[in-house]
Amino acid sequence: MTKKSIILDCDPGQDDAVAILLALASKDDIDVLGITTVAGNVPLNLTESNARRICELAGRSDIKVFAGASQPLMRKLVTAEWIHGKTGIDGADLPDPSMALQEAHAVSFIVETCLAAEDSSITICPIGPMTNVALAMMQSPQIIPKIREIVCMGGAVKELGNTTPAAEFNIYVDPQAAKVVLESGVPFTMMPLDVTHKALVTPARLQNFKDLNSPVGNACGGMLDFFNRFDMTRYGFDGGPLHDPCVIAYLIDPEIFSGRKVHLDIEVTSELTMGQTVADWWDVEEKTPNAYICDDLDSDRFFKLLTSRLALL
Repeated sequence: MTKKSIILDCDPGQDDAVAILLALASKDDIDVLGITTVAGNVPLNLTESNARRICELAGRSDIKVFAGASQPLMRKLVTAEWIHGKTGIDGADLPDPSMALQEAHAVSFIVETCLAAEDSSITICPIGPMTNVALAMMQSPQIIPKIREIVCMGGAVKELGNTTPAAEFNIYVDPQAAKVVLESGVPFTMMPLDVTHKALVTPARLQNFKDLNSPVGNACGGMLDFFNRFDMTRYGFDGGPLHDPCVIAYLIDPEIFSGRKVHLDIEVTSELTMGQTVADWWDVEEKTPNAYICDDLDSDRFFKLLTSRLALL
């Protein structure tokens, strides 16, 4: 398999943190060109700090972390401390980062990195609101041919939303940005709640993280123990869903997942259904597919990959 060069755009978030760790632990499969942060789960000052904390936890202070957009394109910021805690990564108890935040803006980094690359060579992985990626595309459309694909976490297709009855959090926070990215023409793969709600951190799987008996294992165990509580209480799940690492696992081993190519659109005008990802799953409108949407995974294979890779850190 060809090694993938990625820009990881995120809003850490416990599940973002695990996604970062998985990417950094998979250096034979993934070259992390940089990590860009956006306001989402918590405000920007926390997401950029959390990203650096996680890089240092992984022993990768060489990774460049950039701060990006502090607000969505057109809407007031909505955050999710009620799920992630006041820091965004409650449960980890990590020290303040010592590695420097890069001076350049995240959008500038995305643009400059793409412009310097060969065509169709960079994979962008938005696992938070897509504000940074949309701004980069709007500012410099010439980057679009440089992007191999967008692989994102967001949306809900056959599932209901988790922020409103219609919308999943990442898309709801900045639906206009998500629509810009979707309509750019770059190949688009989406990991919606339909698949991530099947990646459950059951008590046994949580214990597997703790049994790594390492700083990474202990931090993941603490974060996911905290993160699990909300979804287990609200939905009655056997564990908390591990959303964002699905994106990185897909890049490493796409056969873990299954889905289909469909026509996708995003609602940006109705306050009632704002941020809804409308997928023509049964090809009712007979429009040309513009997205590959995953709706199932081999959960045991997913967690085996995850724990085995984190054991390398």
